[in-house]
This record gives sequence, C-alpha cells and structure tokens, in this order.
Amino acid sequence: MIRSITRQKPEEEIDQLLEGLGRVFIVGCGTCVTLTNTGGTPEVADMGEELAEKGKLSTGKTVLPVACDHLTGEALKEFGQQISQADVLLIMTCAFGVQTIARQLKKMVVPALDTLFIGKETSVGEFNEICTQCGACIIGETGGICPVTSCHKGLVNGPCGGTNDGKCEIDANKDCVWTLIYNRLKELDCLDTMRKYQKPRNHHGGEPTPGKWKLN
Repeated sequence: MIRSITRQKPEEEIDQLLEGLGRVFIVGCGTCVTLTNTGGTPEVADMGEELAEKGKLSTGKTVLPVACDHLTGEALKEFGQQISQADVLLIMTCAFGVQTIARQLKKMVVPALDTLFIGKETSVGEFNEICTQCGACIIGETGGICPVTSCHKGLVNGPCGGTNDGKCEIDANKDCVWTLIYNRLKELDCLDTMRKYQKPRNHHGGEPTPGKWKLN
C-alpha cells in the first residue's frame, strides 16, 4: 500500500519545465493526490485552464484511478492519439506515479507536484523507499527516473567517475542510474536536459516532516 503527501510545484518552476513545449497532456490520480487536493479532477481542470491562459494547448486530460498501478499503461491506451499529439505529459501525481507512467510510455514527462514523503509496502511490515521525500523533485529533467533514490551516492549530477560498463562502483550487480537516465533521455531525444546543473541538495532542514505536515 502506498501513502504519499504532495504539494504543487511553484508556478514559475512548472513554467520553466514546460518552456518550449506547447502541447500538453495532463494526468491526475484518483487516490492520494485526490485526497490531498493536489491532483484530482478539480486540480487537473484548473491546471488546464492555467496553461490555456499561458498560450499552451491541452491535447487532453485524465484522472487515472491509480497512477502508480502496473495497469497504468493499459488505462492510458484510450488516450493514445491525444498523448501522441502532446509534446509532454504533465503529471499531477506523486513521484511514484510519474515514474510508473515514464516507464510505460515513450514520452517526456514533467512532474507538477513535489512529493514530500512516500513509501511502498512490498510485504507485510517491509517497505521499499521509492522517494526520499526531498520536496524538490527533479525527475522532470531525468526522464522520470529518480537519481536520489536509485544512486547509492544520491548524486543529482552524474554519473560519478566510478561507473564501469554501466554498472555502479559500489554494487557491481546494480545498473548505474545515470546510465539509465542517459539512455532514457537519448531515446526521447532530450539529452540536452542532462546539461542542466542541479544545485546541491539541502540536507539540513527547511523541508516539512511527516509529523508536522498538516493537510487542508
């Protein structure tokens, strides 16, 4: 079972992520983000109106029942033509939903939300961390792959000098996430996004903690 708390990215950040991309397909989710009023039907509709005011064309929109489900790709098939007409998918879900959609579609994705905390239950009492809850999601520039959770060093600019034949220097059985990011962006013809320098992460506070986060 997944639980996530999200908040919408600042307007200027979304504008920057969508710069040069005029045709947008918007995706929301009917679970966590609907409950937190960050990516349900009203929020998706509002986002479409906001983008229209900025001269962008919405090729379509949908609120998936569960964006992080393994059947997400099947659920999006009915919107195939609208998605193919879009330059980018603007995803109003948690980071796991963004990554799930990115894995199943050959399309550039941009997150509209920052995920504050999330965990996925893999068996009774055991959870895999799929998001570090950093509150500063960069997967819009990394093809929907999170380097913070997938890189042993948590590098937001990579790869490091130790990667060897696409494998991690710390765990030779693990694919280097920055190699995966490179291959993903190359496939999407978006390698220029790797040239953007990501500022060092702030590990010393300023981000909400689960115990102090209050939903409206």
